[in-house]
Amino acid sequence: MPRLETPTDGALELISFEIAGQEFCIDIRSVREIRGWTPTTRMPHTPPYVLGVINLRGLVMPVIDLRRRLGLGETEASSRHVFVVVQHEDRVIGLMVDAVQETFLVDTALLQTPPDMDCEPGAAFVDAIIPLEGRMLSRLVVAALLPAHERLAA
Repeated sequence: MPRLETPTDGALELISFEIAGQEFCIDIRSVREIRGWTPTTRMPHTPPYVLGVINLRGLVMPVIDLRRRLGLGETEASSRHVFVVVQHEDRVIGLMVDAVQETFLVDTALLQTPPDMDCEPGAAFVDAIIPLEGRMLSRLVVAALLPAHERLAA
């Protein structure tokens, strides 16, 4: 499947990354930056998938272990991991992934609705499956990945 060379009305720009040997992607418009791994400071009373917080140029930002958030196990954090810094509305959060792969354009006609997997209510993290060049990428819903505001308060 050839990639689109320039953005068109029916195209989305996505960024893909790897978690536990699987490929996922999100809309590039949600991404503020990509930064290398840095140790986090744990915060009390946070969900298990929240690794803690880091200082991002004066902004105290929570970091989520995306592998754990998606139910794919727990990450043994190391310097090879990457934080994808995303913004949703007024919230900035780091998503720890195994590796960032590429940014690419995809025609919206390729997006397929994921099959009904009888997920828990509120656990719909994937809104589309994208078959692309012999691979299958799951597009994640950034808003669904974020913890509730009140759970981040220490």
